[in-house]
Amino acid sequence: MYGTIWALLPPVIAIILALITKEVYSSLFIGIVTGALIYTGFSPVATLDTIINDGFINSVADAWNIGIFMFLVLLGTMVALMNKAGGSAAFGEWAKKHVKSRTGALLTTFLLGVLIFVDDYFNCLTVGSVMKPVTDGHRISRAKLAYIIDATAAPICMIAPISSWAAAVSGMVDEGVYSGIELFVRSIPYNFYSLLTIVFVIGLSLMRFDYGPMKRHERNALEKGDLFSVGGETAKSVEAPVGSSRGRVIDLVLPVAILIVCCVIGMIYVGGFFEGTDFISAFGATDASVGLPWGTLIALVLTIVYFLCRRLVSFKDAMSCLTSGFIAMVPAMLILTFAVTLKSITGLLGADTYVYELMKNASTGMTNMLPAIIFLVGCFLAFATGTSWGTFGILIPIVTGVFTDPNTGLILPGCEHLIIIGVSACLAGAVMGDHCSPISDTTIMASAGAQCNHIAHVSTQVPYVLTVAAVSFVTYIFAGFVQNAVLSLAFGIVLIIGTLFVLKKLFYKQEATI
Repeated sequence: MYGTIWALLPPVIAIILALITKEVYSSLFIGIVTGALIYTGFSPVATLDTIINDGFINSVADAWNIGIFMFLVLLGTMVALMNKAGGSAAFGEWAKKHVKSRTGALLTTFLLGVLIFVDDYFNCLTVGSVMKPVTDGHRISRAKLAYIIDATAAPICMIAPISSWAAAVSGMVDEGVYSGIELFVRSIPYNFYSLLTIVFVIGLSLMRFDYGPMKRHERNALEKGDLFSVGGETAKSVEAPVGSSRGRVIDLVLPVAILIVCCVIGMIYVGGFFEGTDFISAFGATDASVGLPWGTLIALVLTIVYFLCRRLVSFKDAMSCLTSGFIAMVPAMLILTFAVTLKSITGLLGADTYVYELMKNASTGMTNMLPAIIFLVGCFLAFATGTSWGTFGILIPIVTGVFTDPNTGLILPGCEHLIIIGVSACLAGAVMGDHCSPISDTTIMASAGAQCNHIAHVSTQVPYVLTVAAVSFVTYIFAGFVQNAVLSLAFGIVLIIGTLFVLKKLFYKQEATI
C-alpha cells in the first residue's frame, strides 16, 4: 500500500470523524491507528510500536516541534501577564470607545493580522490575544474572530517576501531555474487564493452578512451574547480579563511591540544577520522554531521587568503566569501533537510518492490547464496532510521539473510565464488546504488564538474557504491561457466581488422566507 492512494486514507478518516463527532482528539487518534495498521500490515504489536516510537515519541522529540511548543508556552505566559497587569482590560475599554462598529472591529482585526506578517504562528496568537477584548465588546463570535485570524495568517505570510514562509519556499527551489527568493517574488501576483482571500474578508466585513454555519454563530453572538454557539443555543458569557485596576493601554501595546521587535531580531539572528548575512538572506536562512522562542523569551523578561517597575504585578504574580500561560496552551499543544503524529504516519505510507506520480501523469497534455490542476492537487494534499510546507515541499520540484528540460535544466520554450504561474498555483493550493484542514497547525493556532472550539472554527470557515478556492480555480484557468498577472488578478477580483453580491442576495432571500 506504500505510495498509493491508501496513504491519504488515515488523515481523511480523521478529518471526516472530526467533522461528524465534533471531537478532535479521538478522531486524530483513530486516524493515527488506521495509518499504523496499514503501515505494519495489521500486526497488533508492530502497530503499537509504530504509534508510540515512529509516531508520538518522534513527533514530540522533534527539535522543530519542541521549539514551537516552547514558543506557545512563552506566548501564553505573555498573554496571562498582560491580563494580570490590566493591559488587556484597558485596551478593551479603549477600543470600545474608539472602534464604534462591528465592521470596524473586524477590519481592525484584519489590519493587525496583515501587519504581523513575519510568521503565521506568531500572527495567530498575537492577533487573538490583542483583539479578543475588542471583538467580544462588539459581540463578534469567536468563530468569526478565528476565521479573520486564520485568513490573515498563512495567506498573508505567503505573499510577504520577508517571512518564515518566504524562507521555506526559497529553500525548496532548484537554483538552476530561478533563485529561490526571485521565484517567490515573481509568484506573488499570481497567488490568487491569498490575494482573493484579502478581497473576500474586506468585502464580507463591509457588506455585513454571513452564510453557512457562521451565520448561526454570528446571530447568537449578536442577539444572545453567545460568542461560542457550541453544544446548543445556550448563551455563554465571557468574563473580561481581571487584573490591576491601574493598567493602561500602553501596558498591552508596549509588550506587544517589544514582542514583535524581539521576534524579528531573533529570526534574523538565527539566520546569520549579525554575522554579515544581509537582511533578506537572513530571513531565508532562519529557523522559526528557534528564532521565535529566542525573541519571545527576551520579550517576556523585559515585560516582567517593565510591569514590576510599574508595580502592576508582584514577582509572585508574574511567576504564577507561567503556570496559567501553560494551562491555556495545553489544548493547542495536544491537538498539535496528535496532528504532527498523524503527518508522520502519513509520511511513512509514502503520500509524497503517490502525489509525485499523480502530478507526473497530469502533466502530459493540456499545458495551459496545468496551473488549475496543480492548484487542485495542492489543495487536496494540504487538506489531507494538514501541512502547507510539506505540500509545496513535495510539489515545487515536480512543478519546476514539468516546465524545464531534464537534460539542460533550462525552461522549456513558451513556458517562461507558466512555470511562475504553476509555482504560484502550488503555493496557493498549499495555503488553501492548510487554511481549512482540521489537522493543520495554523488552523489549530487560530483556534487557540481566538480561544474558539477547534471544530467550530473549522466547520464555520470551510464554506468561506471553498468560495475563495472556487473563484481561484476559475482564475487559474483564465491565467493559464492569458498569462498576464494584471488581467488575471483583475478578473479574479471582479469574480470574487460578484460572488459576494450574489451570496448576499441569496442570504437576504433566505432571511425573507424564514
